[in-house]
Amino acid sequence: MGNVEEDGRIGESAKIAENGKAGEDVEIVPAISEGDPFFGFRKEDLVATADALAKEATSHPTLLLEEQAELVREITKVLADRSEIKPSPKDKRFADVAWSENPFYRVFLGGYLAWTKTLEEFIDKSSFDELTKERARFFTEILTSALAPSNSLANPIVLKRVIDTGGLSLVHGFQNMISDLLVNNGMPSQVDKSAFEVGKNIGTTEGSVVFRNDVLELIQYKPQAEKVYELPLLFVPPQINKFYVFDLSPENSMFGYLLKNGIQVFVISWRNPTPEQRDWGMDTYVSAIVEAIAAVREICKVDKLNMGGACAGAMTLSALQGYYAAGEGENPLNCATHFVDVLDLGTDSILRVFMTKDILNTAKAASSLKGVLDGSDMGRIFAWLRPNDLVWNYWVNNYLLGKDPPAFDILYWNADTTRLSAKFHGELLDYFAESKFRKAGEVVVLGRPIDLKKVTADAYFVAGITDHIAPWKRVYANLMSFGGDRTMVLSAAGHVQSLVNPPALAAKRQYLLNPNFVEDPEEWLKAATTHKGSWWNHWLEWLQRRAGEQIDAPAELGSAQYPPIEKAPGSYVVAK
Repeated sequence: MGNVEEDGRIGESAKIAENGKAGEDVEIVPAISEGDPFFGFRKEDLVATADALAKEATSHPTLLLEEQAELVREITKVLADRSEIKPSPKDKRFADVAWSENPFYRVFLGGYLAWTKTLEEFIDKSSFDELTKERARFFTEILTSALAPSNSLANPIVLKRVIDTGGLSLVHGFQNMISDLLVNNGMPSQVDKSAFEVGKNIGTTEGSVVFRNDVLELIQYKPQAEKVYELPLLFVPPQINKFYVFDLSPENSMFGYLLKNGIQVFVISWRNPTPEQRDWGMDTYVSAIVEAIAAVREICKVDKLNMGGACAGAMTLSALQGYYAAGEGENPLNCATHFVDVLDLGTDSILRVFMTKDILNTAKAASSLKGVLDGSDMGRIFAWLRPNDLVWNYWVNNYLLGKDPPAFDILYWNADTTRLSAKFHGELLDYFAESKFRKAGEVVVLGRPIDLKKVTADAYFVAGITDHIAPWKRVYANLMSFGGDRTMVLSAAGHVQSLVNPPALAAKRQYLLNPNFVEDPEEWLKAATTHKGSWWNHWLEWLQRRAGEQIDAPAELGSAQYPPIEKAPGSYVVAK
């Protein structure tokens, strides 16, 4: 499960590194190392794409010569200061005035931009089919982003810092690099991990573990209002990450916000699987949630409850909803909130471009051999989808500028990774690759073939307009797969910051709403209205209308049947 505004730029990262303020806008970068274990993306795929580009150049020499001639013409214009090629105003790599005012830097940058433009045009005019073109664009973006002049010691902001620090910035940058080579798989660290401890200064909302089984702990939080709404809200976090993304520092805690406004909050804390749990699958997780629901209903003395799920947890919530809808017994789910939830990748995702049967089999075989997919490797493909924002800005900040990584709650959570069991990893790949959730009867949960169109509980969907992990159009497609009354909010943020959206940051937030759903998400977007502030307030009103009557807050947590076991955040969240 990151992005705030759009681009996770180095300037913002540097600002946070200096002042350590929570709530600043930063990009979340998954850990990266060699290859991609989640989808099986391999270096061989990049090599094959590079080989295809080379063969295209030799088999179409006329096109190659045309582009070379255009490059020479553009370089000539650059040298004569007549080139009209400029970096995007949103590209913060070249924001320093030296790139536009200093003759040397103008030529340096102009030559780089002319080269990248030539590569893009060569691919556009090539004889490749569209699939190969997409792969080629991905390859060239990785190449051109790596070779950007901003990544070098010649970067003007780097030179200024060298002068300002008397060269100590380079010394400290080298120390940072050595440290990352030893302890962070060679990738720039995103956060000062020593600044936080779960249960001490992050994930600190008061509560108790009131139920535990082999798969999960159930945490109930202490009410923070005299009156509470009758129907509690149970959160299902992603199995890929830990639950306290909803309970970061107090000013960023969604749980704290809900509790102060009378919502009774429960959350599932997943156990981190080891190779012994290699056979945990969707059925395992849904079955465990069913037990947790029974505990919540008994503790609150209610027949129904509301639920929310994020990312892979929202997919699990979808499976749970489908399971209840396919049965003949009572359905305890009153309404559901789906945060940044995608059920397939669609046809417009770069991940789909590389998701061949061969690649998927490679990924499955790798996790099956180990029994688990390690969290430190899990997210790296997402970073390379946006290398300028998600890789190279940290290279500049940590190594070239010699700055320490920030002490920031979201970044700490992002680095606090978990594992996926081999079976669940394989199931996720099949869900994504074959769009199984969108086909009635293709997904079977605890023996019941599910059909999401039969899920008619009121539902609220949250998406981020700049989310590169759960693209908002796929969240929209997810919404269209369900029946019942649906609401969607499109947050002007990315993956994690779509969730961490406290009203205190209202001046920096906005979201879009449109109650009329049509097949084309772009048409929906055109008709959407923009609202200033955090969507949390809109969602709270929606939730309160579906949370029953207000009653006196319970004086104690748990019940006679489910007494408190230990204080929140529990044991599973800190177990390695």
